[in-house]
Amino acid sequence: MSTIPPISKKRRTHSPEFKARVALEALKGIKPVHQIASENEIHPIQVSQWKKELQERIPELIVRKNGRSIESEFEKKRVERLEHKVGQQAIELDWLTKKSKELGIE
Repeated sequence: MSTIPPISKKRRTHSPEFKARVALEALKGIKPVHQIASENEIHPIQVSQWKKELQERIPELIVRKNGRSIESEFEKKRVERLEHKVGQQAIELDWLTKKSKELGIE
């Protein structure tokens, strides 16, 4: 008695451009997800997953031309202000230490 190996389906792979086009079409909401899926011969759940991924990753795509996001610019300015404040306090501490020695206060 011989056994016949099961028939395996080869997984389809889609290009990033195809995924982006389908996800963007779903995100626009002009057509329902099931219609987009049937037109592109893919499962509606796949369309929904690509749509969700696109929605989550849109902020990553919105960055300044120099590669820094708006958040990193805000953080850079915040760090600069804090460094300035620390420097100011260091100068004041040095001055107070010097004056306390001159007055004999420990």
